[in-house]
Amino acid sequence: MGKFKVKQRKNGEYQFNLVATNGQNILSSEGYTAKASCMNGIESVKKHSQDEKYFDSKESTNGKFYFNLKASNGQIIGTSEMYESKASRDNGIQSVMKNAVDAETVEE
Repeated sequence: MGKFKVKQRKNGEYQFNLVATNGQNILSSEGYTAKASCMNGIESVKKHSQDEKYFDSKESTNGKFYFNLKASNGQIIGTSEMYESKASRDNGIQSVMKNAVDAETVEE
């Protein structure tokens, strides 16, 4: 089972990372000014990660692959790491779908 790790950045903003059972970071949020907003972001990931239509598969200008998870309003909730191949990116999407819904939230 994955974990949402919440931390406060040096600039005071809050951010969460979804970490797989192997310890690999599979999704990162934007910075939030309020901790409550960060926690709402986690709930949005849990909700939207169960439907592939909310995943936006992308290719960067340097030829690496990544994805964004979007809310129903189109706002990006989280972004993946960069992957070397489309297949790895697609595995990352499956990992978010598998790990997010039951992930516990821990604060660092």
